[in-house]
Amino acid sequence: MITINAIRRDKEGKSSSRRLRLNNKFPAILYCSLTSNICIELDHNIIFNTMINFNVYKEKLLLIIDKIEYNVKIQSIQHHAFKPKILHMDFAQIL
Repeated sequence: MITINAIRRDKEGKSSSRRLRLNNKFPAILYCSLTSNICIELDHNIIFNTMINFNVYKEKLLLIIDKIEYNVKIQSIQHHAFKPKILHMDFAQIL
C-alpha cells in the first residue's frame, strides 16, 4: 500500500491555489462519507514520481493528514494542458 503524507489547508480559492503551485505543491480534496470533506495540499514532486513508478489508479492508498490515517482511492486528477504538472486531485475515502 502506498502512503501519502498531506497537510490540511485552511485557505481556499484561486489565489491560495496559485500560491501553492508556485511553491511546488498543489491542492487536493478528500471526500469523506461520514464527516465533512477535507481540503489538503500535497507535494508535487513526490506525488508525480509516485504516479510514474506505481499504478496508483487501481490501488488503495493510505493518506495521512495530521497523524490521522485514511484509506482512499483516487477519484480524479487534473493535469496541465501541455506541461507535466498536476493541478488538482480528488480522493474518495474507502470504508
